[in-house]
Amino acid sequence: MACMKLGSKTDAFQRKGQAWFCTTGLPSDIVIEVGDMSFHLHKFPLLSRSGVMERLIAEASEEAEEGCIINLHDIPGGAKTFELVAKFCYGVKLELTASNVVYLRCAAEHLEMTEEYGEGNLISQTEIFLNQVVLRNWKDSLKAIQTCDDILPHSEELNITKRCIDSLAMKASTDPNLFGWPVVEHGGPMQSPGGSVLWNGISTGARPKNVSSDWWYEDVSTLSLPLYKRLVAAMESRGIKQEIIARSLTFYAKKYLPGLSRRQATATEPSNRLTQVGSGAPPSEDEQKLLLEEIDNLLPMQKGLVSTKVLFGLLRTAMILRASPSCISNLERRIGMQLDQATLEDLLMPNFSYSMETLYNVECVQRILEHFLAIDQVTGGASPCSVDDGQLMGSPSLTPITMVAKLIDGYLAEVAPDINLKLPKFQALAAAVPDYARPLDDGLYRAIDIYLKSHPWLAESDREQLCRLMDCQKLSLEACTHAAQNERLPLRIIVQVLFFEQLQLRTSIAGCFLVSDNLDGSRQLRSGLVGPNNEGGAAGAGGGWNTAVRENQVLKVGMDSMRMRVSELEKECSNMRQEIEKLGRVKGGGAWGSVSKKLGLGFKMKSQMCSAQEGSVTKQSNGGGNGKVEKHGKHKKKLSLEG
Repeated sequence: MACMKLGSKTDAFQRKGQAWFCTTGLPSDIVIEVGDMSFHLHKFPLLSRSGVMERLIAEASEEAEEGCIINLHDIPGGAKTFELVAKFCYGVKLELTASNVVYLRCAAEHLEMTEEYGEGNLISQTEIFLNQVVLRNWKDSLKAIQTCDDILPHSEELNITKRCIDSLAMKASTDPNLFGWPVVEHGGPMQSPGGSVLWNGISTGARPKNVSSDWWYEDVSTLSLPLYKRLVAAMESRGIKQEIIARSLTFYAKKYLPGLSRRQATATEPSNRLTQVGSGAPPSEDEQKLLLEEIDNLLPMQKGLVSTKVLFGLLRTAMILRASPSCISNLERRIGMQLDQATLEDLLMPNFSYSMETLYNVECVQRILEHFLAIDQVTGGASPCSVDDGQLMGSPSLTPITMVAKLIDGYLAEVAPDINLKLPKFQALAAAVPDYARPLDDGLYRAIDIYLKSHPWLAESDREQLCRLMDCQKLSLEACTHAAQNERLPLRIIVQVLFFEQLQLRTSIAGCFLVSDNLDGSRQLRSGLVGPNNEGGAAGAGGGWNTAVRENQVLKVGMDSMRMRVSELEKECSNMRQEIEKLGRVKGGGAWGSVSKKLGLGFKMKSQMCSAQEGSVTKQSNGGGNGKVEKHGKHKKKLSLEG
């Protein structure tokens, strides 16, 4: 830390208890009381340097005949600062540093220690040290502004606080890698003007490492909240990037909010207005609440400036501290802007309300999702799309919304076991995700199945209403297989799943036949092109033929597995039909028709659909060659759904 030496005389001050004495050999003729401390001094050195002391001594001498006592309880800096002022008046050696220059400058102004009462008086000396030394150095400027908190009205009146803030903002907005040694002295090695590292004053020739843009985060986090806010405002006015300021705000919040970071930051210099997390006792709830609301006001409303995990931490802390509704709403809106970057762990926020209806705060997640969907719709991400053969067709922003849909489905599966979670809340959150956002409904089916398992008392109508949230046509083959055997699902849903599963299998088999025909045609074409005279292409043709044979074998294996699955489904459908017919014989002839109407899917329509599908397969086979129709005729008979 830089310093400036004043005075030339040896120290002649001695302290005895709560009193200071000047041992110059002359008895003291005046007593100055500052707080609990008394100073036994002499009139002449004081009145020759201070206009205030001159007037007070004159008034006290007229009123008191014996002793002269003056009270200076309102002097900036208290007794410790007046001790340095008295030494300056006596010409005793003392040092001006960044830690005491603000106190001395304010005390000198308060005592009117101007050039009128002596050349090189305390006001001019402190101003020279401030302007030429302190404000040119990052560490000294930081130390000086930290002392302004105790005497803020006096430092504001003299514009010292603003000068320190401007100095810090200027240095923080300057790239330290451009200037080298005067700027990069905040913590790095000493450097020569040429930029090489110094060792014992000797240039080593080594170049220092580049300094990152966050080098000042730790230093400014020692400031009190009011001064830190003013510094951030000054940095914004100088054009510092928003992401740099946002990271500084995040660093500051993590340092003073225990809930944001499990690993508490260690603090070397505690601030005056806010207790640091690593300095012992955490800040009070009121201090944390005030800090959180101020951080929310300072953060720019822009996507990606703060990580989603930090935003969720701020939101969770705001709910615990009962922050203002506007603060909570702003944090939810910030998270909604970048919900696609969140994880399932982030969404699992406990319910901190007094009612404790549910284990997790489902309403908050739904509000965040609504913010995301509103922004996605404004940016053009909500255009209609369709799922065709497993390929997504739609807007460019479909990928983020698909990620959010998957995230919400996972969240629904996590909160579904909560027996206190009401059906309307579960349905509202599941239905809030647009249909086009889910390429498959497997995740939604899993969440619904868990909810039905955890709420076995649901009525049949409620079960059907819940299952209508998913589209049976968007279930994968594995999900269809599970749903067909799921006793918790309503019978109507099971029949629909079986129906669409058979359609998927028929479409897949038809596609396999078409691919097989195309492969045969391509083989014939290659065999026609490679003749006996074309010896150069023989090796390539042989390799292509081997590849085609392997592909054909893979297709045959897949087709065999499909045939077995279709056969199993036919048996299941036949058993279901027999059971329904038995019920019809017992309860009356009209039972089958009523059941068919209730299910909403007639087997006649199913037969027509399957026959139409067989026709499409036949047409595809005819397109490849007549020989293939006869080859696969027997297989098509086996694949008939009607047996």
